[in-house]
Amino acid sequence: MIKLIVEVHDAGDLMPKDSDGFASPFVEVDFDQQKQRTRTKPKDLNPQWNEHLVFNVTDPRDLPNKTIEVVVYNDRKAGHHKNFLGRVRISGVSVPLSESEATVQRYPLDKRGLFSNIKGDIALRIYAVQDSGSAPQSQQQEYGNVETGTASTSGVENPHIFSPPPLQEINGNTHRMMDEEAEHHHMAEKMMKKKKEQEVRTFHSIGTGGAAAASFSHAHPPSSGFGFETHHQKAPQVETRTDFARAGPGPGAATVMQMQGPPRQNPEYALVETSPPLAARLRYRPGGYTGDKTSSTYDLVEQMHYLYVSVVKARDLPTMDVTGSLDPYVEVKLGNYKGVTRHLDKNQNPVWNQIFAFSKERLQSNLVEVTVKDKDVLKDDHVGRVLFDLTDVPVRVPPDSPLAPQWYRLEDKHGVKVRGEIMLAVWIGTQADESFSDAWHSDAHDISHGNLASTRSKVYFSPKLYYLRVQVLEAQDLVPLDRSRAPDTYVKIQLGNQMRVSRPSQVRTINPIWNDELMLVASEPLTQEVLVVAVGDKIEPGKDDLLGMVYLPVRDLPQRLDHHKLPEPRWYNLQKPSLAGEQESEKKKEKFSSKIHLRLCLDAGYHVLDESTHFSSDLQPSSKHLRKANIGILELGILSAKNLLPMKGREGRTTDSYCVAKYGNKWIRTRTLLNTLNPRWNEQYTWEVYDPCTVITVGVFDNHHINGSHEDSRDQRIGKVRIRLSTLETDRIYTHYYPLLVLTPSGLKKHGELQLALRFSSTAWVNMVAQYGRPLLPKMHYINPIPVRYVDWLRHQAMQIVAARLSRAEPPLRREAVEYMLDVDYHMFSLRRSKANFYRIMSVLSGVTMVCRWFNDICTWRNPVTTCLVHVLFVILVCYPELILPTIFLYLFVIGLWNYRFRPRHPPHMDARISQAEFAHPDELDEEFDSFPTSRPSDIVRMRYDRLRSVAGRVQTVVGDLATQGERAQALLSWRDSRATAIFIIFSLIWAVFIYITPFQVVAVLIGLYMLRHPRFRSKMPSAPVNFFKRLPSKSDMML
Repeated sequence: MIKLIVEVHDAGDLMPKDSDGFASPFVEVDFDQQKQRTRTKPKDLNPQWNEHLVFNVTDPRDLPNKTIEVVVYNDRKAGHHKNFLGRVRISGVSVPLSESEATVQRYPLDKRGLFSNIKGDIALRIYAVQDSGSAPQSQQQEYGNVETGTASTSGVENPHIFSPPPLQEINGNTHRMMDEEAEHHHMAEKMMKKKKEQEVRTFHSIGTGGAAAASFSHAHPPSSGFGFETHHQKAPQVETRTDFARAGPGPGAATVMQMQGPPRQNPEYALVETSPPLAARLRYRPGGYTGDKTSSTYDLVEQMHYLYVSVVKARDLPTMDVTGSLDPYVEVKLGNYKGVTRHLDKNQNPVWNQIFAFSKERLQSNLVEVTVKDKDVLKDDHVGRVLFDLTDVPVRVPPDSPLAPQWYRLEDKHGVKVRGEIMLAVWIGTQADESFSDAWHSDAHDISHGNLASTRSKVYFSPKLYYLRVQVLEAQDLVPLDRSRAPDTYVKIQLGNQMRVSRPSQVRTINPIWNDELMLVASEPLTQEVLVVAVGDKIEPGKDDLLGMVYLPVRDLPQRLDHHKLPEPRWYNLQKPSLAGEQESEKKKEKFSSKIHLRLCLDAGYHVLDESTHFSSDLQPSSKHLRKANIGILELGILSAKNLLPMKGREGRTTDSYCVAKYGNKWIRTRTLLNTLNPRWNEQYTWEVYDPCTVITVGVFDNHHINGSHEDSRDQRIGKVRIRLSTLETDRIYTHYYPLLVLTPSGLKKHGELQLALRFSSTAWVNMVAQYGRPLLPKMHYINPIPVRYVDWLRHQAMQIVAARLSRAEPPLRREAVEYMLDVDYHMFSLRRSKANFYRIMSVLSGVTMVCRWFNDICTWRNPVTTCLVHVLFVILVCYPELILPTIFLYLFVIGLWNYRFRPRHPPHMDARISQAEFAHPDELDEEFDSFPTSRPSDIVRMRYDRLRSVAGRVQTVVGDLATQGERAQALLSWRDSRATAIFIIFSLIWAVFIYITPFQVVAVLIGLYMLRHPRFRSKMPSAPVNFFKRLPSKSDMML
């Protein structure tokens, strides 16, 4: 007796069915009128069963003709009804005959009908074994060799039982065809096989085991997704079944389906919802949190208590050296943690103004010892100390005023009063304390004073940016160095590191005319910006003469707020290069000088793009007079991270991590937590929101600028998260662990998980709703758009200005961190990103494809009842055409209302499946991370060029086919084919007369009934209009 084993492992991303956004799924498997089910997993959209279901196979020779139906249901405890969550049908042809050949495969869940709302997939492992549990080798000997299809000694002589045909395309209507197959099960065997080959849509294995799988994987390297081949790669152990084809292990399987959809995302890359004890949640519970005063302003993080010690100054300290001098410093010690101030040379009344913070979780003693010492060469001398008992330290909670420091008399080691006093303030507070960001923290106790600033939390603001528009009109009376030749002049403008060159003058004369427009990016403060305009003469390639230049302070240029009027152009005197840098008082008075005609202005009505428009966080114009009022508040709590990878393993450390968040022009940086893989920041920040259709970006980095680090070392990226505000519900608190994914040349890596708390509160609900009807960018972008050739260059310059300005702050926000947050290299070519965009388009078009398939089923009477209902609806709409638009909009309303139950409950995040990052080929990643221009060897560049030519050839073919169809449509009336045009215009005249004398409703009914006619009145041959259109001439035969 043969046993069929169905291992039900897990399912993912199931459709929620209850009011809480969850489902309680179980799996029911039906094989040969035998039904078994798994246990129910309550409230789980990603259940794991790991159960084995065993079925009897009565006739092994009939196994390829059987179908295994796996249905996922939602168990409704309240009643006797179960919700349909999706199903999968697997043909018996794909069942391996041994456990060793079987692999875990993921199958996307199929819909029951057109209007079914199904998503997710299920992991199954299916195989057949002997009831006695013999080895796989004995199973193969008894039931035949899978590779060759030969029979065994058991009398199975038919080689087609376990040897399916090579790869064949199969129709996509699974459930209906399987029902028809069951009805005609007793037909002749030859007719049944022919019907299955043409109409059955099932899941079959493609190289799932044995020598066939090995030959298949080696013969066909992984496809790049566009139909060309790349390097060899081993097949993955877990396959995602998105193919609808039949594969056989024989040598005839010579082709591969080139376009397969992206596999399901790894569950490790999914969001994990959390419930940390936040004050914002606890205070709403009856009888729950009635906490402190910070619960309304600092309520998205867990409160962390710190012991603060503020060392202000000292006075009247005794001298300790023989020379009568004192080099004092203060040491604050609590258990094993010790903080030290800087020492001051020869000062008996020193002033330090330093604050120390000791985490309450790491307190190792009940006494705080504040000791004043004298810095010495061999051993530091003890001057005096002050002791504090933690039980006597007061607790301060903002918005209480800061604790006033007090004078304390110093004592020696035996408790005897000595000369000198020190001013201190000691209190217990939280991370909401205003001293928190500037304090020395106990988790950074081994950091030197010089590098301490690089570990503190800070808030930064990007500089205000403007577009600087320069219209180069003309020049007069230029004096070329070589007057025997006509000058070939151009204008070069420079602002900081930006440089633009105008096109050469069309007329080679000393009075050239350019009429060219150039744009640059200027940043505040404008008083430090100087625009340099130079006129050059191109002598020969590589040799230019400078004819004159002028320096223009940017602060003196007029600002333009709207499009109505440009400022008037002005004439500027060009100075000789030798005199251009001198002051006006020192310039020689010349009776004659060349002039240049310029129109200059600062366009303050634009928004200067410093990040990609797809995930921009700020869309406000540069001028504050044109900005609208804010519509809400965004609050972000950076709670913690877990399972970070050790980024400094070679240095004997783990990870020194900090976070950076960017929204609008405000950047924040958390403090650096040293040498930990599970940091807890618990810092909260707030932004004003002016547009809900914006994105906040949060990145995590490893600090490489602590003790012993080089100045040119770069902080390593750990990962980042983007969250679009429009996907957040107002006043709801989102707390999740976000996966930190980084794409490296070796592949996609998960560097840990970041826990964030997020809340978007609306302060002007009407304005927020009205914002959806307003333009995304300021009106200047639409009335006077920036030329396309300038957009990317200006964005790159704006990014460089922001990165340079923030890197000069103290502590600096490093350039590599800013560039990573702004996605500086997002515009570079990536084959992986191209494939991802292609699959995005295919996903969008899948809805259209489904509607077309549904309409085809209606036209072919696949379901007679549905087709009859469509006939009735069609006749009603034709008779009452005023109901068409109301019906369409009512349908959209009902569908939207129905889908409200299945709305996303979590904010979006980085999706490795959509990004095509999880299974990207190493060569594609190497090309993506290659420098520009390339630095790879010539043979690799040649291979990539050939691959690009292959893709471009396919695109070229598609574009040519589209052009052919358009030219055929033009040929209807162009008389290129006189006979075809004559037939068309005569036919058009006949139709015009017929439609004129016939009521429109009659014509519409006749056309509709013809389109929906029964299959017995249809022919498999193309219709006459299609044949006529395909015979029309195109211009493809005119191409070389």
